[in-house]
Amino acid sequence: MEKVQNIDEYLSAFPAEVQNVMQQLRSHLLKLVPQAKEKIGYGIPTLTLNGNLIHFAAYKNHIGLYPGSKAIVFFENELQAYQTSKGTIQFPLNEPLPMPLIEKIVAFCVEQNLTKKKR
Repeated sequence: MEKVQNIDEYLSAFPAEVQNVMQQLRSHLLKLVPQAKEKIGYGIPTLTLNGNLIHFAAYKNHIGLYPGSKAIVFFENELQAYQTSKGTIQFPLNEPLPMPLIEKIVAFCVEQNLTKKKR
């Protein structure tokens, strides 16, 4: 994928069904953290709040959510149904996004970023 300038441009490169899921996720994230700003970071959609808050990306068979390694460790038990790595969670495209879990992960990331600000 060529370098994109914004999230809408990023999403336009995917099939309609993937765009729909990504727009759903994007809208939900912005409702959860209305003070967050959007940008392209590391080539993928990113929300920022006192630094990078969370990244998300579309792939052929999954949506990648990048909350960072602390969130992966903290939610390890709740993430057992998903493919994870050090800072990544893969949500299969053939399943609905687990919005309640995503909400908890985002809240955790917001707390981490706001705590970082106070130090």
